[in-house]
Amino acid sequence: MTTRKSDTKKIKSVLKDTFYALEEEGDLIIVNVYVHDAELDSIIGKLGDTIDLRHKESMIEVYTPDFMISPVLSRCEDKVRLEEKTPVEKLIGSTRPHVRLDASKIALTSVAGMVALTGLFLDNVAIIIGAMLLSPLLGPIYAFAINTAVGNVRYVLRSLINLCVLLVMVIFFAFLTTFILSYFLELELTPEILARMDANFIYILMAVFLGFASIFALSKDISESIVGVAIAAALLPPAVVTGICLVLYPSKAAHPLVLTLENVLGLMGGSLLATLVLDIEPRRHYRRAVARRIIVRISFILIIFLGLLCVSSWLL
Repeated sequence: MTTRKSDTKKIKSVLKDTFYALEEEGDLIIVNVYVHDAELDSIIGKLGDTIDLRHKESMIEVYTPDFMISPVLSRCEDKVRLEEKTPVEKLIGSTRPHVRLDASKIALTSVAGMVALTGLFLDNVAIIIGAMLLSPLLGPIYAFAINTAVGNVRYVLRSLINLCVLLVMVIFFAFLTTFILSYFLELELTPEILARMDANFIYILMAVFLGFASIFALSKDISESIVGVAIAAALLPPAVVTGICLVLYPSKAAHPLVLTLENVLGLMGGSLLATLVLDIEPRRHYRRAVARRIIVRISFILIIFLGLLCVSSWLL
């Protein structure tokens, strides 16, 4: 941490029970603080409240060494009984790649859709699962949840736009490929395709649980590829089936489309619920009030749309 020398006394007061090293450099002080991961979020919060981060000289940097040999830290580790909590700054930073839409994400999603389409027509579950491994659909859902929790409206909108673009590309390429293949092959609606044409309230519950589990897992640094398969399972096949039905069975294309939308909203709702349970929120008090208002409004919108989709699936 780097800050002004005038903050020295306050810094020492905050770190009195912590192992740290302090050095002076002109009008600034550089403080190296060594803490267990479970104490990191608490320490960052205290330091953030102590120093004025509006000054360009003030900066908090967090890094993890490969290893460290220290009897003091070893004793601290033995004493720590707190549940480890990932700092909110780290969670926000991890969403940045997912709020930018580039050609590589669109291409990867399109390829995943083509692979899933092949698996659906061949009635081959293994190929469909392989497509889920390729799909980058987890990123926008994750970015939506975290940025909603911290009240960053701009990135929330970007995440939603990215998700919509990726899903539209999946549907479009599935439609185009099926349209071309239908002139050369006798295409049939296989059991795997028919299974994605049944919009049901149970799928919403499944999506909510998947959304909750995905944010919970990612906040605990569980492999993104494992979590991504679960998200792709809810979104990729029904989106592909929507494109297929637009060609082969237009009158029933609304079924997989409603299922896709139910899963999208369910995942969003579950992921948002996870941020509340995990207490993911801005560090500054004045931003927490803004974030809460945004969460309430988005939750209200999700509930309305989910209700409409439930009625639609019942009517279909």
